[in-house]
This record gives sequence, C-alpha cells and structure tokens, in this order.
Amino acid sequence: MPQPSQQRISDADRQRVTERLQAAVGVGRLTLAEFEQRLSAVLAARTLGEVEPFVADLPGGAVSAPAPEYVALRTRAASLKRRGQWVVARRTLVVAKSGSVKLDFTDALIAHPEVTIELDVQSGSTTLVLPPGASVDIDNVEFVASRAHVHGVLASPVAGSGLHVIVRGKQRAGRLVVRYARRFWRWRW
Repeated sequence: MPQPSQQRISDADRQRVTERLQAAVGVGRLTLAEFEQRLSAVLAARTLGEVEPFVADLPGGAVSAPAPEYVALRTRAASLKRRGQWVVARRTLVVAKSGSVKLDFTDALIAHPEVTIELDVQSGSTTLVLPPGASVDIDNVEFVASRAHVHGVLASPVAGSGLHVIVRGKQRAGRLVVRYARRFWRWRW
C-alpha cells in the first residue's frame, strides 16, 4: 500500500483543499495572485503529497484525515453533537437513551461516497444535517412510537452528486429529522 503522501488525490480531497484556499483568501491570509497560483497547482495535482505544500502554512491540518471504518457514538440522558470538521467513518453506530443526537455533515471530512448510520435510539431525537447534493435512504429504519421528517433531501443518489447516507436500525419514542443546512445571511443552523 502506498504511503499517504503517494496516494492519488480524490475529488473530495481536492474540494476540501479548494475550500481551505478560498477561506484563506477570504480572511486575508493569501493574496488573490497566491490563491490563483495555488488553486491551479491543486487542480493539476495527482497525489496528496503534491498538494501538501500549498496548504502547509494555512490552518486546518493535513489534507486527508484517515477515516476509520467503524465508530460507536453513545449517550445517555444527554445530547450528542458532531459538527464542524469531524472525521466521518464508513459505518457509525449511534446509541442514545433519553437524549438527543445531531450529526452535522456539512463541514465534516468524509472520505467515503456512501456512509451508513446505524441507530439504536430510545426516547430521543436524531437530526442529520447533510451537505448540499447529498441523498439519504431511511427505508430500513424501524420506527416504534416515532416519526420521521425528511425535508427536501433526495431519497436516492444521483450520479456524481456526492454523499449518500444509509440510515438503518431503530428509532423508538422519538423522531428522526433529515435535512440540509439552513442558512440566513451569515447564520447557519
């Protein structure tokens, strides 16, 4: 297996680097000329190692965070939130008893085109906030005294659209909400 710096860069990695460069020019860390030079080099890069020098002096860490295969998130009588730049595993187990869960994927580091969320939620709510263009499948969720709301999110993946989230498991005595991020002027929730 090649070293991480020798691995070929994915479209998702290239997009994350582009967004970091755009943020850097937006806050004055890069001039417009530097931005254009770095962006053209990133778009022409073939490996992660070729991209690293263009973001090494910017905040945000490594280009590609290692994504685990499996993660278990557990809460009891408390809220559980993931937002910002968190690393999403291919499979995530969510166990919640009398608590709320909110997983915001809009700025998350997602290395896989398909992510599976396994629910075991009792007496609580689950909210999934997806990035634009993402799709969701909640057909394999067993609802017991619960309800589901999918607000404007595609039910099946469209070729080249990006992330597809598969939700399965049990949602008991609560609700499951799947939506895109809401924006108003500068605020997002």
